[in-house]
Amino acid sequence: MTEEAIGASFRDPSGHVYRRDGVIYREINRSYAPHYDHLMSSGLYEKLVSRRLLVAHEEISDRRLTDGTPYLTIRPEKVAFISHPYEWSFSQLKDAARATLRVQREALDFGMALKDASAYNIQFHEGRPTLIDTLSFETYEEGRPWVAYRQFCQHFLAPLALMAYRDVRLGQLLRVHIDGIPLDLAWSLLPSRAWLNLHLLLHIRLHARYQRRYAAGATDVRPPVRPVSKRSLVNLMVGIESAVNKLEWKPVGTEWAEYYAGDSYTDAAAEHKMELVARHLDRVDPDEVWDLGANVGVFSRIASDRKIRTIAFDVDPACVDRNYRQVRSAGETRILPLLMDLVNPSPAIGWANGERSSLLERRSADLVMALALIHHLAISNNVPLQNLANFFACLAKHLIIEFVPKSDPKVQALLATREDVFPDYTKQGFEAAFRGPFEIEDATPTRGSERTLYLMRRRAQAD
Repeated sequence: MTEEAIGASFRDPSGHVYRRDGVIYREINRSYAPHYDHLMSSGLYEKLVSRRLLVAHEEISDRRLTDGTPYLTIRPEKVAFISHPYEWSFSQLKDAARATLRVQREALDFGMALKDASAYNIQFHEGRPTLIDTLSFETYEEGRPWVAYRQFCQHFLAPLALMAYRDVRLGQLLRVHIDGIPLDLAWSLLPSRAWLNLHLLLHIRLHARYQRRYAAGATDVRPPVRPVSKRSLVNLMVGIESAVNKLEWKPVGTEWAEYYAGDSYTDAAAEHKMELVARHLDRVDPDEVWDLGANVGVFSRIASDRKIRTIAFDVDPACVDRNYRQVRSAGETRILPLLMDLVNPSPAIGWANGERSSLLERRSADLVMALALIHHLAISNNVPLQNLANFFACLAKHLIIEFVPKSDPKVQALLATREDVFPDYTKQGFEAAFRGPFEIEDATPTRGSERTLYLMRRRAQAD
């Protein structure tokens, strides 16, 4: 049996996560035993699991032999795909914040509180934001303030405020600041109109001033820790929740969010393309699909409607947000929209580059779809076709890909403002590049257009 330590769990003194033979386990240290027992005996665990706010787990009898006998080992319910907060849209981050606050308020009712409010503890499991860190709870002590308050503000409130008031792309600061956006930085970036928001003034501005004043080494005089009543904690939760709820961002006005409303296809071409995608999916019958450049998920849902787990990646925050809002409103459980720039995909970051996995380290797709994408990567971003072929071969065994020729209006628009330095960007050049790592199993022209849809299978030597 092989064991592998997982991500950032080395930071947690209560236990750690590891993988054994492909299965995730969480080991609980004896120091955490009283808190875990209270979680399980109080009724809080059952309530949160029933409301799909906490991932379920199974206690197992198999115990590892380590330095210091562990209290217990649990096997959490499998989460299909681990995503990171900087890969979420505005609405996803907002819903994750709400879920964290709901868990905290429920915990207080059962004599517990969250000691961690990290956005990384939330995953979108079957379409909903769900807490995956069973060891985030501690027994509530009367008079103790919420120890995770700063973390919540840095991981959720600060980025949401920046996205709502300044620019939605500032959510990417979470990729730089792995422990959350510093509150003083967030306040300095907020526009003056945000200063009128009393919630932001309290939870970001004054909170940042307090942090700066009493930072380690900043002063020898520290204020006494004043007791905080449970009622005051509840009022704090209400205030923060109100602050989160009032932050809004509308995903409109971008080129890609309106892509399907333009002149990309005739109705006949779009219908034929959908038929081809459906036919190829049925032929391969994959367990998981990654739709790269998914836009608002029109073609992703051809897969998810077949009960295939589908990750819908796109570079446009508006597209991802609109896609997620549809997931939420329709109660969809097999599609996960995520923000991803394929030219600069999520890297491995954190301590020793091992806390948060890169996109390639999380690869698990059986099939990748790259529809209306190749010209953006090859022409807009100057990525050679051979590089693209090798990249797609790293992601999945099967590939559904659409070649968009230079005669297509979308490619013409890309070339209108730049010199055509792409002599190999032809159908023949495309097929020659992709025949290296892939076998072409089907190539069908799309009716009513000059595009061709391909089904490819990765060659055995590339596996």
